[in-house]
Amino acid sequence: MNPNHSDCFRTLFQLVLLLAVPCGGAQTKIILPDLPCGAVEGEAVLFAFDSTAFPFQSRVQTRLIPGRFHSVVLPHGPPGSPDEFLRFYGTVIRVEGIFHMWYFGNHGPEPATIGYGQGSHPGKAFCYARSTDGIHWEKPNLGLVEFNGSKANNLVLFPEPAPRPAAAVLFDPEDPRPERRFKLAYEADNKGTARLCVAFSPDGLRWTLSPLNPVGPFFEMAGIAKVRGKYYINGQDATRAHQAFASRQLATFVSADFEHWSPCAAVGLDRSSDLNGPSIEHEWNIREEVHLGAALWNRGSVLLGIYGQWHGNPVGDRRYTSIDLGLTVTHDAIHHREPIPGFKLIPAREQPGSPAADMPALMQGQGFENVGDKTYYWYSLWKGNEGTGVRLVTWDRDRLGMLKPIYPSGVSGNPTAVNYCQAVSCAVKVSAGGKAKMFVNASGLGAHSRLRIALLDAAFQPIPGYHAIIAADGLRSPVNWENRELFGASLGECYVQVGFEGVRPEDANFHALYLEPVAP
Repeated sequence: MNPNHSDCFRTLFQLVLLLAVPCGGAQTKIILPDLPCGAVEGEAVLFAFDSTAFPFQSRVQTRLIPGRFHSVVLPHGPPGSPDEFLRFYGTVIRVEGIFHMWYFGNHGPEPATIGYGQGSHPGKAFCYARSTDGIHWEKPNLGLVEFNGSKANNLVLFPEPAPRPAAAVLFDPEDPRPERRFKLAYEADNKGTARLCVAFSPDGLRWTLSPLNPVGPFFEMAGIAKVRGKYYINGQDATRAHQAFASRQLATFVSADFEHWSPCAAVGLDRSSDLNGPSIEHEWNIREEVHLGAALWNRGSVLLGIYGQWHGNPVGDRRYTSIDLGLTVTHDAIHHREPIPGFKLIPAREQPGSPAADMPALMQGQGFENVGDKTYYWYSLWKGNEGTGVRLVTWDRDRLGMLKPIYPSGVSGNPTAVNYCQAVSCAVKVSAGGKAKMFVNASGLGAHSRLRIALLDAAFQPIPGYHAIIAADGLRSPVNWENRELFGASLGECYVQVGFEGVRPEDANFHALYLEPVAP
């Protein structure tokens, strides 16, 4: 066995065993009675741009912040390598401080057939990379698969004879079977048709295909998550699975065991409309559509999705298609909503290093992480040609968007005033006998702008002793309630009121609220 491969396998397997140890004892939980998640495992995150988390609003508006391009963090390989053309179609997962990436490399001459110029190279290889910081990546010599007469490469052992470049990896330490702790949903050709398939691995490097493959119909996936004990894969369903005309839609399959899936997908977001009706059979690639569904970031109380905004062209030729990346929010992992419809969270225009002759088009990847005071997201160009490689955009931590006052009325320190700029959360509750801390992510605060955080009871009346002023910027500023830092189950069901105050309340930006359970 190659020593690099042995070390990599040993490290991953030790982490699997460590994270699989169950914890005993009663735990304090944050309960969100109005949301599908109910009781949240760990911290509850209420993003300000999520109108389900903050349904009650007055004189505030939702804004989103485009990601800042950082760099191409994983370039394609040299000519003759398995990833001489890199089309991401993959996943980034951080496990105990180490970042693991699975991606598809392409190789070989591109055939002059349909889609010529798209980077549809015939050779497809499932590759692995790792990093300690998410920026500087290594392609380890795994020694598992022979390519061009050598095993000195970063190919994982993936015995699928006819893979297509679409896959999503899930790390599932709760699975009692060590050989299934890493799960893979992917697309493969089966009797001339692309079908949904799955595989399992103890270490993410050596995969065993399910004997039940194919486990579903055509499905090009980008996102995967485990929510309330069930598995959800999100992607692009067959273009005529749900309506008479051809259109890519965001769709989700659900499973209890990762092998037996719902017989058909649930549509979660549809951007296409049959404006020219009646539907015409030969109309393809001309509409606003959803490409590859959404890559998912499970934050416990909410899932954020990055989806492909397919901008069709009147001629229907995919060579003239452009694709930006947009943001969705979902609380049940099925039904998605855009905080701002059509907003380009990661614009495709003028991507550094992209070919000048191509239409700008991006591909989302399954990979969101908070690293220090930043939020990272990995993606790539859609076309597998010059300029390929895995790219990184960043935000200040969790600051993908905000609520901000509009039509401010000046120093309004009266929360009952009709012109008070405010947002009120969904119902919040702490489990019996428990207590919790609250933190705020906010910017633009100072001498002339501040936030007032208050708890309201079930009748939306202020709870005495539970209000606080946040007057300084912070990614995670603690909310201290008049000489106390905790609130507890004794308050029952309540609501969080966020008010914008000061001479210039319009300067304040409210990004997120965090509810952290405290161990009893």
